[in-house]
Amino acid sequence: MNYQPTFKKKYSDEVIPALMKEFGYKTKMQVPRLDKIVINQGLGKATSDKKIVEVALNELSLITGQKPLATHSKIDISNFKLRKGMAIGAKVTLRREKMYEFLERFICVSLPRIRDFQGINSKMDKRGNYTMGVTEQIIFPEIEVDKINHILGMDISFVTTAKTDEEGFALLKEFGLPFKNVKK
Repeated sequence: MNYQPTFKKKYSDEVIPALMKEFGYKTKMQVPRLDKIVINQGLGKATSDKKIVEVALNELSLITGQKPLATHSKIDISNFKLRKGMAIGAKVTLRREKMYEFLERFICVSLPRIRDFQGINSKMDKRGNYTMGVTEQIIFPEIEVDKINHILGMDISFVTTAKTDEEGFALLKEFGLPFKNVKK
């Protein structure tokens, strides 16, 4: 049995033809694609409480289905009680099937759970990539609200192979990311 995530099928069946028509690409290989999704949590409170890193790593693994990496400080900063080599964050890089599965759950389940949701900002990074911040990890259904000690935010980066912001924006819009203030 050959499993294929729904959004991967959507990319080949709907997104590629739509972008080929919109930008006039001659082949499918010119069409930009989603390369990876990087989820990053900065844990400033981890300098005083070591358990926060463990909790964040467990929650990220529940959300993504992949083992996250702890990020460590590179220098000493005495004002922040920070020592070199201290765990101060967590990150996960999703590719291929897990990336498409996460994208589908994020768009269809997690974003609608945000209170007073009006859409996400449409500010790209001048290279066709998009990064957004999520203020609460409880928007993900995998997280049990009763077991939460700290509300932790995260940054989610969508890295594409697009050459321009316009192409990257069109790609993410075709996938169904609900942008607000869309200027055409």
